[in-house]
Amino acid sequence: MEINAVKRKIPSRIEGYGETGEKLYEGAFARVPSGYRAGPRMRAAVPNGGSKVAGGIKEAVMASGLKSGMTVSFHHHLRNGDFVVNEVIRACAELGIVDLTIFPTALFDVHKAIIPYIESGVVTKIMGSVNGAIGKLVSEGKLDTPVVLRSHGGRPRAVVSGDVHIDVAFIAAPTADRAGNISGRMGKSACGSIGYAFTDAEYADVVVAVTDNLQSFPISPISIPGIYVDLVAVTDSIGDPAGIVSGTTKVTRDPLRLLIASYASKLIEASPYFMDGISFQTGAGGIPLAVTAFMKEAMKRRNITGSFGLGGITGYFVDLMREGLVRKLMDVQSFDLEAVNSISSDPNHIEISADWYANPWNCGVAVNMLDIVILGATEVDTDFNANVNTEADGALLHGIGGHQDTAAGAKLTIIAQPLLRGRIPCVVEHVHTVTTPGDVVDALVTEFGVTLNPRRQDLFDAVADFAISSQMPFVTMEELAARARALSGPMEPIHVADRVVAVVEWRDGTVIDVVRQIER
Repeated sequence: MEINAVKRKIPSRIEGYGETGEKLYEGAFARVPSGYRAGPRMRAAVPNGGSKVAGGIKEAVMASGLKSGMTVSFHHHLRNGDFVVNEVIRACAELGIVDLTIFPTALFDVHKAIIPYIESGVVTKIMGSVNGAIGKLVSEGKLDTPVVLRSHGGRPRAVVSGDVHIDVAFIAAPTADRAGNISGRMGKSACGSIGYAFTDAEYADVVVAVTDNLQSFPISPISIPGIYVDLVAVTDSIGDPAGIVSGTTKVTRDPLRLLIASYASKLIEASPYFMDGISFQTGAGGIPLAVTAFMKEAMKRRNITGSFGLGGITGYFVDLMREGLVRKLMDVQSFDLEAVNSISSDPNHIEISADWYANPWNCGVAVNMLDIVILGATEVDTDFNANVNTEADGALLHGIGGHQDTAAGAKLTIIAQPLLRGRIPCVVEHVHTVTTPGDVVDALVTEFGVTLNPRRQDLFDAVADFAISSQMPFVTMEELAARARALSGPMEPIHVADRVVAVVEWRDGTVIDVVRQIER
């Protein structure tokens, strides 16, 4: 065993992952890039009118040259409405292709249809976020090799640095033309931004656009140009719109969560960053949306205009822009119908790639321009380490998303959540899994008030007077952990085996923690 910088025990070698000695997490900003980006494959022009339409998905799999043992990638902008992953893997199975590594940005419950193909050996390795049923399967040790978990920025970093090579990328394309130009903004399966697919399109050996809306050449606007796309597969439906976008995402109405959001917005208003030109990312959950609503009123009251909103964009951010409270939106994933409609019509609503959004190894990463980010977690410990991957029973049910990236990039990183969920404490002495290290988490906000990381004495000094005048209470992390223990009562310990079922990488490619198989 080796001990990394957050004091986690990491095996010196993990079967199915490799040696970890030179990849141990050393600190949030310890590892810097060197050398050059990996080079994408050269592509020749397509003759005979430039049509790349290969037929259906099975025909495109055959035409791509995909073979057993290769790596295929997918993006998750269709979320729980996605049909593409399931259909591609089914086609591979029918063609006798096995031993595949799949490299999705995320898998959801809709993808439980591939579980029989995992059990039969069609899929033998997953590098990407696993949610729900597939996460449960991995937690119980039913995948032979460990899942590799990367953040939204860590994933493109792994591709452009050459850590991961994509043989064939399958890109769900709500609209495409015969030359392979792609857009996510139009069609019956429109999802808005397709920013997570950009790096795959640029670096994969073969790129297949899978569409249910083939239009005449050229479509407009274009998200990914056909210069990166080799084949177009046409299918009846790439996804269920009901699972792709949620209509209107709702602000919480729960009084406890509204109190948390109120405290978080007061902390932001008291901070040195609440000024004209503020930039922020708040997410799509009930509490973050409530924080956005509170901030909106504070911005109006103090005549403040934000420079940009970032990340997964919701209708609430769209409203801020339309009311002149935010100048621009930088959108890597459109979360609801308002955001999809906005990115399709407003030039100030900008589609960005995951590389641009969060890759720590480029010189223009957007998260480093953030003033404020509001995040959640399943657990936070007394060292401010955050767990977003495993639940209270140790089950691996969530991906990393942009948690690591925004926490590292923003000037003020706030985790806002209740002290308990049900009777499960969210503040503990030691998190089960370290996803995001405490040295990039600045504050925890619960219903009991604001807890500031001791390393941010500057922040405490800046907000102290405002806190008194606005009745924003302060509480220490140790007090919160003790209160959580008292309220929850004794918790049954989590029983895990020695076997590693997932490797959690920090955004720079080092190993920050591992997830072990749960024992029932």
